[in-house]
Amino acid sequence: MATTFRSRDLTQPWRHVDVVLFASTILISIFGLVLVFGASRRLSGGASFVAKQGVFLVIGLALMAGLSLIDYRRIVDWWQILYGASLVLLGGVLTPLGALGDYGTKGWYVFGPIVFQPVEIAKLATIIAVAAYLGAADRLDLRRIAMALLLIGAPMGLTLLQPDLGSSLVFIMVGVGMLVVGGASVRHLVVLTIIGVVAIGGILQSDALDQYQKDRLTAFANPDGVSARARYNVEQAQTAISSGGLTGYGFGRGPSTRLGYVPAQRTDFIFTVAGEEFGFLGAGSLLALYSVITWRIWRNAQMARDKVGMLLCVGVMSMLLFHIFENVGMNLGIMPITGIPLPLVSQGGSAVVSSCAALGLVQSVHMHRYA
Repeated sequence: MATTFRSRDLTQPWRHVDVVLFASTILISIFGLVLVFGASRRLSGGASFVAKQGVFLVIGLALMAGLSLIDYRRIVDWWQILYGASLVLLGGVLTPLGALGDYGTKGWYVFGPIVFQPVEIAKLATIIAVAAYLGAADRLDLRRIAMALLLIGAPMGLTLLQPDLGSSLVFIMVGVGMLVVGGASVRHLVVLTIIGVVAIGGILQSDALDQYQKDRLTAFANPDGVSARARYNVEQAQTAISSGGLTGYGFGRGPSTRLGYVPAQRTDFIFTVAGEEFGFLGAGSLLALYSVITWRIWRNAQMARDKVGMLLCVGVMSMLLFHIFENVGMNLGIMPITGIPLPLVSQGGSAVVSSCAALGLVQSVHMHRYA
């Protein structure tokens, strides 16, 4: 009697879950909760910060799972609506509907205990829009590049008006990554690089940013040329990280963290908790997990069934890489202070949910490559 074998149905998306990507995301999220707890335990009501972060992580991971089950091409079909809604939300914070934040910036909506930062959603919506537009053509001519720049420039301009130069730089890096992989010529990329450098220099010389913001951005390159206030954050962050040594002081024992010497430690400078309390090994492990996520996203981009899927992965990878490099770099004093959160780790509901959603799209590209 002949033995029959049931052939494997490769069109079933659930068979293609990127387990390594999912597991790395979970591990970083758990590590992030530990770091937020370490940074907030000295504060009154510190447990509430951890609880809120945990709730947002659960929401984000549920959204990641949900998006991974939806064919990414169906999501991309709605790019005009998603992109348009993100612009409306970005413009809305500049009106009386937006909440005034620290130092006069306006980048949030406040609904009771919930604080929503639309720029985090706009980053993902822009990635989807640019992937849809560039993915529809076999080659990139000047007209299509110009249109892609317009798609990137609109949310970037609205973000600059808040003003939030850090998030504006994220749009630039996302655009560069997607245009490079999307097929832009070297000549076009050189011209765009020159324009970008001139534009950033012009912004720093203009009145778009307050002097304290300019000092924070340039303190890493010229520490003696800025005020002591601008140098303080970086100096305290460097002290905390360097004092951790190989294995750190141990959880809850870092002196800078316990005494609150590092400003904005739950958000911008969360990496200092890893360096001080868990040392080089702990901070290095966190960076290793980020490296695994980056590798899996790049691998999924290579395995994507179409150009749109590839560009989605590249856009997400560019966004996360810049967030990681900039945040860790400003903690170490080798990059300007821009207030960009560390993905899945820094406290902040909008950033956590947006990062999880972005990774959910990457999972969708991977899981639907045969469907």
